[in-house]
Amino acid sequence: MTLTDSGTSLVDGMAELVLAEAAACEANRTMTPALVDAMWECGLMSYLNPAEAGGSEPSFADMIDTWQAMAELDGSFGWIGIANLPSAAAVAAYLPDSGFAETFGSAERVTMGGQFAPNGQGQKVEGGYKISGSWNFGSGTGHSEFVCAGFLPIDDGNFMFDTNGEILLLAAVVHRDDINFTDGWHVQGLKGTGSYDYNVTDLFVPDHRVFELFERTPHRGSSPTFKMGLMAITAAGHAAWALGVAKSMIDDVAELAKVKARMGDMETLVHKTTFQRGYAHHLGMWRAARQLVVDTYSEAERIVAEGGELTVDMRADMRIAATYATEASREVAQWAHLAAGTTAIREGSRLERAFRDIYTGTQHAFISEKTYIDSAQVKLGLAETNRGL
Repeated sequence: MTLTDSGTSLVDGMAELVLAEAAACEANRTMTPALVDAMWECGLMSYLNPAEAGGSEPSFADMIDTWQAMAELDGSFGWIGIANLPSAAAVAAYLPDSGFAETFGSAERVTMGGQFAPNGQGQKVEGGYKISGSWNFGSGTGHSEFVCAGFLPIDDGNFMFDTNGEILLLAAVVHRDDINFTDGWHVQGLKGTGSYDYNVTDLFVPDHRVFELFERTPHRGSSPTFKMGLMAITAAGHAAWALGVAKSMIDDVAELAKVKARMGDMETLVHKTTFQRGYAHHLGMWRAARQLVVDTYSEAERIVAEGGELTVDMRADMRIAATYATEASREVAQWAHLAAGTTAIREGSRLERAFRDIYTGTQHAFISEKTYIDSAQVKLGLAETNRGL
């Protein structure tokens, strides 16, 4: 990869391999070594990283384009894009210097996966924390060298607090050799992501491999995106992923409609006015949702780049855009599935796989109705802030 390579050009260069490996990834329930190697060799795996960690520090528009392109090819491949890539970028940006040196200096290929939700507790001890907890759906952990784990720190039996007086939430970075994987990844869709369950018990993690979950002051990286925090990057990823999967389905059904006729019909689907109306409506819905996401995130990025504050109102707008785009994409996918008829249920087609993937990925809590409620409470003046947005 060169610094002038776009994320979409890197994805385009992998397209043939991604499609060829999709079935094997599902069968293995994790990315195949060939696919992981190719992501490293072309530079895609480190694309989002700060420059100090070999990355390109792309803008939100570039990230959205890249994630969408990955998800269009294959839902599991796209999910790795919104899991491994932001995890590594966040760890590289927010860990203190000694932690960065220990992790990113440990190997040429440092892949990060896991779960940032605070499902563990960490007892404060000298030099770090003793952490115990269990995490489900650790996206991309099947091929990750390091695993992230969110936790609630406890000091002498009491909660710890951040500088704003709120309960402190931290993320630990743990080598996979110190993780107890329990698997659990037997699911409907996104089968190829290796999103394993895992746990640790009284595991010591030093202070230098821990950072605040809602951190927005990077140690590395000059891009304004790092000043917007992991929540913003994660939400944009979910939106772009759903848009990509939906786009693959609407494109595939448009091609199918040229040759497929329903039983008893004398003409192909493409000539039926009901199909034409449905196609135009859902294509418009998809385009509007995508534009909302790109505009909302790009505007917030512009303000931050110019030195402005990332207000809670802006963060609410970003989460509304991401959740709406996810819901719109699911509706587009449902229409494409129904329009395709029995073709959409045959194993081995991208339509069939994409339908399973989108109804799995859109179950994620990060783009659930709670994000609408939290955002609405801010927009309506019922809540002054919400750090989870």
